Amino acid sequence: MKLRILIATLSLLLANASVTLAHHPGADLDKMMGSSEKFFQVIDEAVAPPFELADANGKVVRLSDFSNKIVVLYFIFASCTDLCPIHSEVIADVQRKINITPMKDMVQFLAITTDPSKDTPEVLKAYGPAHGLEPSNWMFLTTRQGQPEDTTRKLSEAYKVRFEPLEDDQQMHGAVTHVIDRGGRFAAKFHGLRFDPLNLVLYINGLSNNVQKPGREQPGWWDRLKTILE
Repeated sequence: MKLRILIATLSLLLANASVTLAHHPGADLDKMMGSSEKFFQVIDEAVAPPFELADANGKVVRLSDFSNKIVVLYFIFASCTDLCPIHSEVIADVQRKINITPMKDMVQFLAITTDPSKDTPEVLKAYGPAHGLEPSNWMFLTTRQGQPEDTTRKLSEAYKVRFEPLEDDQQMHGAVTHVIDRGGRFAAKFHGLRFDPLNLVLYINGLSNNVQKPGREQPGWWDRLKTILE
């Protein structure tokens, strides 16, 4: 029942969407999310750190390839025994909620390994299914042939997340989910693993259809939708 309500509500919002590249929904969306989710951080930078990596088949993948989509990006490594599996399960939950709505074709989920020497193509291909991630709009990226082994760790630092190698082949790190708006605008971060996945879904929905118009006060749809789904 709740899923049907979510589909119907978000479909109605998206039906009236005006999809434009590099749009900015204004400060109202960030303000609303900031009051609803304590693990949310506004970034609002014109350009997110770019990259040129490879997928499990060796195909070159650039952040700019998804300039017409909202990108949900996070860093993990497959042999992680601590935060990474939980982080991927949280992302899988968000993806399931996204993919039952028309937003499915508007959002791309990207995981980037910080241990490319161990995360072989076979490991990359097996990781998504093992953690409930749908390959239609999720992919696991690694370094391209010839790139230094620490390329993705340096990229994570550009996103202000540090992965520090330890002696037991693990890495000391945090968990951050990055949201990149259409046109490459670095919109926001959701820190840790305790944020409400529905809040991330609602934030992406706000970016996707520009429901928050500068100078126009909204009639509380966010709170009403959350109340219905609780």
